[in-house]
Amino acid sequence: MRNRTFIIAGILVFLLAPFFGLNADSLNLTGYVRNYSGMLFTEGNDFAIIRNTFNLNLDHSKEKVAFKVNPYIYQYQNQDLEIGLRQAYIDIFFNFMDIRIGKQQIIWGKADGVFITDVISPKDLREFLLPEFDEIRMGVTAFKADYYIGDSAIEFVWVPVFTSTRLPDESSIWKPRFDLPFQPEFDYSRQKVSESFKNSEVFLKYSTVTSAVDLELMGGYMWDDDPAMHTVKNIDPATMQPGSITVIPEHHRLGLVGGSFSTTLGSYVIRGEGAYYFGKYFLSEDSLLEEGVVEKNYLHYLLGVDFTLLDIKMSVQFIQQLILDYDDPIVNDRVENMMTFLATKDFLRETLFLELFTYVGLNNGDALIRGKVTYKLADGFEVLLGTNIFTGDKGMFGQYNKNDMVYAKIKYSF
Repeated sequence: MRNRTFIIAGILVFLLAPFFGLNADSLNLTGYVRNYSGMLFTEGNDFAIIRNTFNLNLDHSKEKVAFKVNPYIYQYQNQDLEIGLRQAYIDIFFNFMDIRIGKQQIIWGKADGVFITDVISPKDLREFLLPEFDEIRMGVTAFKADYYIGDSAIEFVWVPVFTSTRLPDESSIWKPRFDLPFQPEFDYSRQKVSESFKNSEVFLKYSTVTSAVDLELMGGYMWDDDPAMHTVKNIDPATMQPGSITVIPEHHRLGLVGGSFSTTLGSYVIRGEGAYYFGKYFLSEDSLLEEGVVEKNYLHYLLGVDFTLLDIKMSVQFIQQLILDYDDPIVNDRVENMMTFLATKDFLRETLFLELFTYVGLNNGDALIRGKVTYKLADGFEVLLGTNIFTGDKGMFGQYNKNDMVYAKIKYSF
């Protein structure tokens, strides 16, 4: 299947070449080769990851049409190659409208490091939130149309086939923790969403740029990329107590409305983003629920500010999730608060870069602290050293407190 994907990408480029009149001078080819190695701080200093990457971008435009193809190859230590196609689309340009058809990454919203209205492209979370976001954000096959009215635009997206979040496998150190009294059994019989027209997703966004504010308003009728974990307690007839638990992952429909804005206040950039979700499923400990989940509406929003202090570029974000009509047995807190901090500075005529990015979970006192140093040795060639430190013993980040690591990336771009 993986080899087939790569072959299809090659055939696509070959078939499109005559149509676009491609030659060595007109085809724009960029990409990179990268080695990425990460070692845990645990006693054995095990390697969390050893991966070699080849990423290629081919694009070309001619008059009213253009295309882009982005295949990639991951080679993991002692594992087979993973060959994939991140994007492969065709653009068609009109006087007041653009159309894009094919596999594409679609980015909405103003947030850094979190997903609020940025919900069209699903996430690859096999390595949690550690990869670059252009690798976390997966491409989806979609029809996208942008209609322009002066400084405003209306964007329509139709996704005919649902794609879910990619989760870590059972043996991964990034497998999420389940706080259950028994080791659960998993039943995946209800996880698949059938590929039919009625199961497609649609999104609409209005955006405008004025001298005072950049504004986006959006809505969508979609599937929850992350499955709800239905739980069934299997009762032991001898003791009439739960003897085992079966977890049944299942995706559910969601309605969504939201928006984002950014504006300047002196030397500060103020950003905001929010979304109201209709019909989100949450895990509950209510014994009267047959499958341990309850449907609620909830609000997810962010406020952020970007500024420069002592030549250090800084960003602070406050993120809150609020479950409406809350019931006490729900496992999630009614209000969950998180903050992010970002500080970057360059030295030596923009050849040496220091960055610190931190997630802080305010409810559980957990955090992910990410520091890195990047040095550009030559044009297109850079070396990066970094650390990922998890603090706390519970929460989104505390569950990985044994996964502290140091890592290095060596990358050549062309």
